[in-house]
Amino acid sequence: MNWIQVLLITAVIALLVYLLRSRTNAKAKAWVKVGYVLFVVLAVYAILRPDDTTVLANFLGVRRGADLITYALIIAFVFTTLSTYLRFKELELKYARLARAVALEGARTPEH
Repeated sequence: MNWIQVLLITAVIALLVYLLRSRTNAKAKAWVKVGYVLFVVLAVYAILRPDDTTVLANFLGVRRGADLITYALIIAFVFTTLSTYLRFKELELKYARLARAVALEGARTPEH
């Protein structure tokens, strides 16, 4: 197993653990923002200096820098997809609780 495989598997497992933990606290949201800014900075650097991505890719056991960028984009896509899914699931639960509370508040006892 070469470096890139270890790195990719570790990244996927770390993202999965992070997403399955509680993401509602401010610290978790801040790390997402920091990660996004870091990803953007690295993307701009890769655009300005594409040969450096090839050097890094070769160090990690990948032939081309474009392949390394593809792997990074796949991990970012998986993170975004899982994060969005979990966020929608949380919102769905909040709406169900709100609808239940509104229904109970407006409920009347039946008159015989």
